[in-house]
Amino acid sequence: MGIFKYDVYRSPNVGIYAKCNDRFVFIPNGFALTKVKNLCEFLKTDYIFASVANTRLLGVLMVVNNNGLLLPRNCLEEERIHLKKTTGLNVDILDTKHTAIGNLICANDRGGIMSPLIPNEYVKKVEDVLGIEVIRKRIAGYHQAGAMEVATSHGGIVHPATEEEDIKTISQVLGVELEPSTINGGSPFLAAGILANNKSLVVGTLTNGPELVMLTKAFKVED
Repeated sequence: MGIFKYDVYRSPNVGIYAKCNDRFVFIPNGFALTKVKNLCEFLKTDYIFASVANTRLLGVLMVVNNNGLLLPRNCLEEERIHLKKTTGLNVDILDTKHTAIGNLICANDRGGIMSPLIPNEYVKKVEDVLGIEVIRKRIAGYHQAGAMEVATSHGGIVHPATEEEDIKTISQVLGVELEPSTINGGSPFLAAGILANNKSLVVGTLTNGPELVMLTKAFKVED
């Protein structure tokens, strides 16, 4: 497993525009193929060009693990069909009024943390599509649970202001030890600056040395 620094649309916020699991990196339609191939090489995946709600904000609008993929209610039907056909995953719509579901749900293959902004009645849908157990919880006082933590099956990072007791609870649900961290030179909005699967990590170009050390520790990266 390695850590690679990269940018998308000349932005270090790689996790806003792209999303990945162990099989695919989801990339906005029209993105330069040479850069797509670089991301695939880093993450050891195939690629799928896609849009969600006719936008490029795939990381913000998608929730994905190796079992399933959730899309917001403003996703177009042809987008859902395309992702279902190309991935073979469980693909479904989370019909909540909040559409930036990538910012509101953090999931790996073992568990998920969902924002309390999403009503409790949606927990079962998330669990069924992603094949995991889900709890509703704020992270460091923020409702954006998906933006404030990132987890794979090997490890994860969480907003640096998260209380120790909450880190223990979240780690138990996700089945991995989480480490407090920042990304891109001090940003606590972790998911915006990282693409992570069980093979590799791609982080924004502003990510500094101390953050790389923390990521190496958190995701059990070996030299």
